[in-house]
Amino acid sequence: MEVFKFGGASVKDAEAVRNVCKVLKGSSKDRKVLVFSAMGKTTNMLEEVHLKRVQRSNWNEAFERVVDFHETIAEALGVHEEEHYCDFQTEVSRLKEILSTPVSDQENFEYDRVVSFGELMSTLLITAFMEKEGFNVEWMDVRNVIKTNNDHRFADVDWDRSNRAAEVLQSHLEEDPERLIVTQGFIAASRLGNTTTLGREGSDFSASIIAFLLKANKLVIWKDVPGMLNADPKWFSNTIQIPHISYSESIELSYYGASVIHPKTIQPLQQNDIPLFVKSFNDPSLKGTKIDGNTENDSLVPMYIFKPNQVLLSIRSRDLSFVVEKHLSDIFEMISKVGLRVNVMQNSAVSFSICVDADPHRIEQLRALLKEGYEVRYNEDLELLTMRHYEENVVSKLVKGKEVLMEQRSRQTIRLVLR
Repeated sequence: MEVFKFGGASVKDAEAVRNVCKVLKGSSKDRKVLVFSAMGKTTNMLEEVHLKRVQRSNWNEAFERVVDFHETIAEALGVHEEEHYCDFQTEVSRLKEILSTPVSDQENFEYDRVVSFGELMSTLLITAFMEKEGFNVEWMDVRNVIKTNNDHRFADVDWDRSNRAAEVLQSHLEEDPERLIVTQGFIAASRLGNTTTLGREGSDFSASIIAFLLKANKLVIWKDVPGMLNADPKWFSNTIQIPHISYSESIELSYYGASVIHPKTIQPLQQNDIPLFVKSFNDPSLKGTKIDGNTENDSLVPMYIFKPNQVLLSIRSRDLSFVVEKHLSDIFEMISKVGLRVNVMQNSAVSFSICVDADPHRIEQLRALLKEGYEVRYNEDLELLTMRHYEENVVSKLVKGKEVLMEQRSRQTIRLVLR
């Protein structure tokens, strides 16, 4: 049994949906669960709808853009006579009904109610087209399988309840080995039965959860790249495709900011020893990248991760006392409170420095919290460069002409904050 995951770029328009069907026709005949994201930039559009609603401004125009985007794809696919197109229209009506109700003061709850419709609408249109193309396909609401706690927007998976719920999905697959199950990424259901979401880019994680629950033979994530590369081609020329890396190396790269695989995706796969393949939906014949428990190839190719738009904050106590555990505890509590993610940290006797993504609002919130007991200095418009399995001559070339404001080294990794 296999799990395939297709992201928003793979279903961004009618031609992309047709291409997904070509990929499926060329794949093995093994039983499959197909996990889809929202189409194109639908999540961004729905976030705009949500924001206008909570601000009590007119959301109708933004809502109509979402509907028109999907209707254009539906018309191009010719699915207006299909049963699941009627289900799509029902979801559109449900969304409009929710938008028309008063907004509660639980913003994350309201966010999940609205933004979750992207995945529901995309999978209903895709299922309608697949039926039209003759596929043996069944649409499934993933909220009947993936169960979470009652947190919203960044819900934690309830593995015991999800495992029990997955038995129904397993039975559907067993009763018809040729059936394809189409379901959603990103969304789930809370203990109270409300819709929750797993965080942005959580669709990879959803596919990983399903692969874990079903003890799948493999998970394939289809992307617009030939596999994992050793660097982002937006920032580096002469990138190299990585044919194989280990689970642990992939987790390290995700932690440092590599964007190909969501950080949470690997852990369930590692637990059940399920290999992950990253392949190109533009050219399925390419082998892509395999990720499994084998570590022997991890150090063969240097890996480069570049993050622009960084801010370096230097925090010191106003009384110039040593920065010790009590200070660090206070500082991290404030960082957590404003929701900043620390990319690099370093401390000296009297100061503690952190490098974070540029987020003026949250940074100002942090400075306001710190100002009573601490002095804060900062540098903006910086870059963070991380190199795994680095070579000294390459480091020298990459930092030439730049000022190094912070440096951290280990045997495997070097991290540099540059100006």
